[in-house]
Amino acid sequence: MSTIAKWAPAALALVLVASPGLWRISRHVITIAHEAGHALVALLTGRRLEGIKLNADTSGVTVSRGRPTGPAVVVMYFAGYVTPSLLGLAAAALVTAELARPLLWATVVLLAGMLVMIRNAFGVLSVVLTGAVMFLVSWYATAEVQSAFALFVTWFLLLGGVRPVGELQSRRMRGRARQSDADQLARITRVPGLVWVLLFAAVAVGALVLGGRMLLPVY
Repeated sequence: MSTIAKWAPAALALVLVASPGLWRISRHVITIAHEAGHALVALLTGRRLEGIKLNADTSGVTVSRGRPTGPAVVVMYFAGYVTPSLLGLAAAALVTAELARPLLWATVVLLAGMLVMIRNAFGVLSVVLTGAVMFLVSWYATAEVQSAFALFVTWFLLLGGVRPVGELQSRRMRGRARQSDADQLARITRVPGLVWVLLFAAVAVGALVLGGRMLLPVY
């Protein structure tokens, strides 16, 4: 892979995250990962998952039933904002191990599992389109294209996991996020919402730094 081909995925991911216009579209992928994190933790902690909605304004909601307080609920609310970054870190490990195609297939499988729980038309469209792109690249593209695309996905998750945390705090400062994950956690734990936002940021930035260091040898 040429030097340009190696750096192009990172540059493209940065453009999608940094550009306001492109971010309004590409952010839907981060929302999918965010809600998938809530859903997965809900299932793993024994809660009853009732459904997921993904909205055109890039918001989403995951509905589960169970105890309204306790460690399981705390972990479930915490999972949303950190899941894209943690997925990016896992993807970086697979990319550096030259497992681009298994990464793409794993993503397709996860999206297929999530699709079963989607409860609105826009959500179905978002997940199906994302899964279709992953499938087409993994099935028809050359090994070099698959590697470049896997690098792009990895960088996008790592970079895209950071921006929503800043957006969250911006909305909170304007009083427009009273039902956010951070504020839900504050009500449950009595730990200030800002502390939870800082924890989200620590995980997102930490994953970006660690993932970036893992990917550097690839270049």
